[in-house]
Amino acid sequence: MSTLEKPDLLLGDCLEELKHIDDNSIDLIVTSPPYADSRAKTYGGISPDEYVSWFLPIAKELLRVLKPDGTFILNIKEKVVAGERHTYILELILQMRQQGWLWTEEFIWHKKNCYPGKWPNRFRDAWERLLQFNKSRKFHMYQESVMVPMGDWAKTRLKKLSDTDKRRDNSKVGSGFGKNISNWIGRDLAYPSNVLHLATESSNKQHSAVFPKELPEWFIKLFTKEGDTVLDPFLGSGTTCLVATELGRRSIGIEIKDEYYQLAKSNIEKVFGYDTMAGLLGNHAEFNAPGII
Repeated sequence: MSTLEKPDLLLGDCLEELKHIDDNSIDLIVTSPPYADSRAKTYGGISPDEYVSWFLPIAKELLRVLKPDGTFILNIKEKVVAGERHTYILELILQMRQQGWLWTEEFIWHKKNCYPGKWPNRFRDAWERLLQFNKSRKFHMYQESVMVPMGDWAKTRLKKLSDTDKRRDNSKVGSGFGKNISNWIGRDLAYPSNVLHLATESSNKQHSAVFPKELPEWFIKLFTKEGDTVLDPFLGSGTTCLVATELGRRSIGIEIKDEYYQLAKSNIEKVFGYDTMAGLLGNHAEFNAPGII
């Protein structure tokens, strides 16, 4: 692993702080902004009807700072209003495409330990969206870095192969994609699907909306290499920057709440033992991550 570089933590509104970051300087953006009508006591809460107009100016700045071959992963959750799912996420996707983003992929975070529950007309959600946006169709992706063990299915499935299994059989649904099962003989690892099965627990209980370290870790491995720069414009308790540093990436985090900025700073210092005070608002000249002006 390369030498660990301290994250740059910025205290302030990300719409303003992003203006201090150079064009085309970020390899990966991974973030989870406040969801519609959520975290009202901490972040004020944004109504679903106003969410798109609130987020689009931020998305414009993110489009500017992301490299042409970089990726933006947006963790966002559905909202039910008056018994009906609000369309703010769908509207946001359409508006971001108008802004110049490519909606390349959608990952699903299955919260495998979600406790059961119901309302009169629905059950509890046990999943969240992770939307992938890009500036171009050619972007860095290191798929081998997130491969998973083959699993027990291979022991029986690959034991006795038919003639069909030994050739690239055409897809029966006309998608143009077929399969050659025999290609997996002798392999220990397989490519994952776009559904991530992760628990919701976090060791950090001091923030109201912490996602597990495994979530940003998976995307950082998939879309970056050591030395690349990762940005989280809604830093919260600092999970993304912490994981990025552990993986040998440079990182920049922006947090509007001083309480959580201090928490993120403390969390990172506990692990790496260095001072991250250079990221205080108005002290941009001391930053050491590339792309900050």
